Amino acid sequence: METVILAVVIAVVVLGALGGLVIGSRRKKPLPPPPPAAPDITAPPAEPHVGDEAETPRDEPRRTIEEVDLPDGSAPVAVEEPPAPEIEIPEPTAGRLVRLRARLSRSQNALGKGLLTLLSREHLDDDTWEEIEDILLTADVGVQPTTELVERLRERVKVLGTRTPVELRSLLREELLTLVGTDADRVVKTEPADRKPGIVMVVGVNGTGKTTTTGKLARVLVADGRTVVLGAADTFRAAAADQLQTWGERVGAYTVRGPEGGDPASVAFDAVKEGKEMGVDVVLIDTAGRLHTKTGLMDELGKVKRVVEKHAPLDEVLLVLDATTGQNGLVQARVFAEVVDISGIVLTKLDGTAKGGIVIAVQRELGVPVKLIGLGEGADDLAPFEPEAFVDALIGD
Repeated sequence: METVILAVVIAVVVLGALGGLVIGSRRKKPLPPPPPAAPDITAPPAEPHVGDEAETPRDEPRRTIEEVDLPDGSAPVAVEEPPAPEIEIPEPTAGRLVRLRARLSRSQNALGKGLLTLLSREHLDDDTWEEIEDILLTADVGVQPTTELVERLRERVKVLGTRTPVELRSLLREELLTLVGTDADRVVKTEPADRKPGIVMVVGVNGTGKTTTTGKLARVLVADGRTVVLGAADTFRAAAADQLQTWGERVGAYTVRGPEGGDPASVAFDAVKEGKEMGVDVVLIDTAGRLHTKTGLMDELGKVKRVVEKHAPLDEVLLVLDATTGQNGLVQARVFAEVVDISGIVLTKLDGTAKGGIVIAVQRELGVPVKLIGLGEGADDLAPFEPEAFVDALIGD
């Protein structure tokens, strides 16, 4: 019995094993075929770069260095020089005075007309004389000169009695000429008798037209037949040296300049030295526009003067004042005069809104004459000051 059971178990195991093999063989799938080999792909032509030929270069005969003709160095290489600046011929002084006189007359005769109108009244009472004083003060004549003028006018009108327009104009002209002064030496000294060159230093506050005036003065001197060297001693203002050099190039004047922010006294010294070596007639030195409130800077301006005088004494120290600043300009003038001994005044912008009386006031304040006046922004709008022409322009025709 046991033998039968063992045989049955063995048979079941054998049958199960055979059945598993059959099922496994049915589920098995064939492997996929291997992938075909990758095809050969030709790369596109590369984009041409800068300098590459647009087409396939052709075989051409090439020369070796031995076959190329090289320059032997005997012929000079021509180098183009920049064109020299065109030299201008400034307008003669005599010719420009006529034009300036007419311009001054148009812009300044309000003062004279107002005074003549008041003086022509039938009765000159105290109120009228006060109006006359107001006109003079408004014109920047100054308190003391105004008081003197009114007192003399009152006395002479009282003696004169009848007052025709011609008599009044003559009377006013005489009194104004007395205030302006006709006996002062107004010549800009540029020709010392014992040496060359004459040395002129130009001073003034920035904004008064100082550098421009220096350039215009160079034109005046060149128009009179003088040779000029310019010294750009305003080293603190970046454009000052360039501006002055441009003025000089226009009339053929040489400009001595130094590095920006350099020592102004050194530039001034070199300018005079260069002027001596070149044998020119005049050296014009443009200085920095010192603010009159800064004592240290004013001291430095005094140093420039002392260094220049190691060569020779200064022949002129011209103070440039803006006529439109009126009485405020007198404060500047006073401080400059204490530092560098002003010998003459240049009044710029004496047209337009400027008050003609500033000529009287500044001369009275400093005790030095107005020598040059500027009546515009043109290159030749600078001329010697003539008292008679100035007063005639004040009172009109």
